[in-house]
Amino acid sequence: MVEYTGTFKAAVVQAEPVWLNADATIDKSIALIEEASRAGAQLIAFGETFIPGYPWWLWLDSPAWGMQFFNRYHENSITLDGPRFQRLLDAARVNGISVAAGYSERSGGSLYMGQALISAEGEQVFTRRKLKPTHVERTVFGEGDGSDLVVRDTPLGRVGGLCCWEHLQPLSKYAMYSQNEQIHIAAWPSFSIYRGAANALGPEVNNAASMFYAVEGQAYVLAPTSVIGDAAMELFCDSPEKEQLLQRGGGFARIYGPDGSSLAEPLPEDAEGILYADIDLSAIALSKAIADPAGHYSRPDVTRLLLNKAPRRPVEQTAPSTESFEELPTVETEKAGL
Repeated sequence: MVEYTGTFKAAVVQAEPVWLNADATIDKSIALIEEASRAGAQLIAFGETFIPGYPWWLWLDSPAWGMQFFNRYHENSITLDGPRFQRLLDAARVNGISVAAGYSERSGGSLYMGQALISAEGEQVFTRRKLKPTHVERTVFGEGDGSDLVVRDTPLGRVGGLCCWEHLQPLSKYAMYSQNEQIHIAAWPSFSIYRGAANALGPEVNNAASMFYAVEGQAYVLAPTSVIGDAAMELFCDSPEKEQLLQRGGGFARIYGPDGSSLAEPLPEDAEGILYADIDLSAIALSKAIADPAGHYSRPDVTRLLLNKAPRRPVEQTAPSTESFEELPTVETEKAGL
């Protein structure tokens, strides 16, 4: 395993996408990548499905009402072998900065909640899909598999990521901790839906989930979020009732150290910008010395995790046999010893 030393600057985005417009949101993403690079950051993180924006209509009305948005959302979801994703690869390379992207991935006729880590050389370090979309998200998105619980070596450290309420899945978190994750991308949407009526969806609970991930896994946590602005309200809310359900703001980006400390001054929830913090991996050792959940602080004789990282695909193709039908043995030839 590679050992990492030194300190680097990380950047976390709090911004509003250009809703349902992948190309314009990528333009905005590249501008933020350029800004972070000029500020000396070596890694920048974006929120859940920042491209082309989180599908907030799912939480506001019936699935039938929401279908008016689907074709546009599908067309503006990106493919990993397409020109839109290539623009992100190129932006990382040109600006010499690693990029943790969040996007809706289109694969065939299906959509997935995707994350990617792109190196400063413009190469894919990993791509992953949200293991289990949450609640109404399952009306739009498919699910990932065990191969999406991934942590990779990079020049900055061992980096992994999860989306939103994957941070409330204890076994998925433990799978990440067991891979000696040092820098974790906790990608979130905004935290303004059902404000005052559903505490579990609000900033207190979800920021606590990011903070506790840092403490529990002894990792740096970069937690970007999006912002709900006038454009989102105009697009998704056609009634006062929907405006009350969604609400403006919801930006609560954070950066946490491996002891759970907040490392960057938060922005106002309705403001767009970038949070910065210095990441010093040597600080992880002290936290691990106290409680390493998949190491000395574990009890595998009592509880263990079964982790299946094999990709799960609906179709498995096999190569045709090179033998002809006549060459295959029959019951008669076997009995005859031929």
